[in-house]
Amino acid sequence: MEYIVEKIGMSRTITSPSIAVTLLKVVNAKVCEIDNGRALVAYPKGKRSNKCIKGQQKKYNLSAEFNRFATLEVANTEIGDLDETPLNEAKILKVSFNSKGRGYSGVVKRHNFGGGPASHGSRFHRRHGSIGNREWPGRVQPGMKMAGHYGNEKVSVKNEVVSYDAQNKILVVKGAVPGYNGAMGKIRIAK
Repeated sequence: MEYIVEKIGMSRTITSPSIAVTLLKVVNAKVCEIDNGRALVAYPKGKRSNKCIKGQQKKYNLSAEFNRFATLEVANTEIGDLDETPLNEAKILKVSFNSKGRGYSGVVKRHNFGGGPASHGSRFHRRHGSIGNREWPGRVQPGMKMAGHYGNEKVSVKNEVVSYDAQNKILVVKGAVPGYNGAMGKIRIAK
């Protein structure tokens, strides 16, 4: 079973020893269509609206707040609210979020290069240095670590469930989860 969640942030338990945890809020979702365990699900995110979204809302008789759609594996057998009862027995989750975007980054930040001396006159501080070989092969090898776009790519991690508050729809998982606070992502029940 899959669910759409919003990352609230990180905290820690008050037990001894203390555990670092991430808080995730399960987003309200409505199942629109079901086909062999896969379902088209509508959920709210922001105020985005256009004619395509309004047409889908009219087709599935949804309110204006449900303005995003996704395909998920669900436990439901009929359309309506998404069934969240499997989360009560979940032990391990596969959590997928987009990592924090860091824009165009250099090799020291992106690939953990050491860089050169910071003293005067070195003229080699945070650059990557030479990238090619000799006359042969006379080109830069594929996969060469260089400066470039860093972050904002899908990252999946497995986390152990610490607790689930069904009334407030707050899921507490052990360890860190990629993404910024307020980011939307998916969880899948692994065990």
